Amino acid sequence: MRVLLDSHVLLWWATGGAQISPSARELIEDPTNDALVSAGSLYEIATKARIGRLDLPGDAETYLPQLVRRFGFGILPVHEHHALRAAGLPVIHRDPWDRLLVGQAQVEGIPIVTADPQIGQYDVRVVW
Repeated sequence: MRVLLDSHVLLWWATGGAQISPSARELIEDPTNDALVSAGSLYEIATKARIGRLDLPGDAETYLPQLVRRFGFGILPVHEHHALRAAGLPVIHRDPWDRLLVGQAQVEGIPIVTADPQIGQYDVRVVW
């Protein structure tokens, strides 16, 4: 099964994942599953690091691709149908990056691994 990791899940995973629920952890660790990180999440993390809202142990352009490779996660590119689906979503969640993840998950038919309860208000499967 393919699953889409929310940005905070990727960052928590990088620091040992103590905040991640047992069911989400099991899903990510299962070698038969493909854990994906949205290119949009990489953009979000890099942007927040650049403006000082997030500290990374290295520059984002080097650290983030290494992080994704180290854990064997795949990258889900942002395609026009993802962007257009996200743009058409109701503004339940004000965070555009989270709406992008919802749009991607809806188009791809995959669940999102997230601790964010607002994401579950959309028509998308949430794993936590």
